[in-house]
Amino acid sequence: MDTTPLRDAHHALLEAAATVAGAGTADRPPSDGEWDAGQILAHVSLIDAATVAAVVSAASGAVTTYDNRVAQDAWTLGRVGALAGGEAGLRERVRLQGEALCALVAPLSEAELDTPVPTLLLSHGQVLVDRPMPLRDLVTGLAEAELPGHTKQLLALLP
Repeated sequence: MDTTPLRDAHHALLEAAATVAGAGTADRPPSDGEWDAGQILAHVSLIDAATVAAVVSAASGAVTTYDNRVAQDAWTLGRVGALAGGEAGLRERVRLQGEALCALVAPLSEAELDTPVPTLLLSHGQVLVDRPMPLRDLVTGLAEAELPGHTKQLLALLP
């Protein structure tokens, strides 16, 4: 699998996060119902971790599922941010997870990428997906929609 789009999406997200941090607006309160920069980065870290787990499970032949609910829990986001050491730590964690994900996905066979993964994806309390999806679709969705969406969300924090 060509991991260039995934690598590029992580890079763009991290550049946006660094821009927000450099502008001194990282702690600026977001619009109602939105996340601040730390929460966005913690969410991405949790999504990356879940994707890594799904990829490793598929590659090992184990049964896996993909559920993004924990990556939306406010307490969990705060805990992940604290454990990572704040936004700088979260940026480094996301960078390393992105590299790991690319390294793990690149050598997968077509059969592994086609592994159906029972998936539950929610956004703002609404179910987006509740069905098995091929592993490749989880990875391409991360590169084409999830990460670019959070990149825009970060940039919206700028004055």
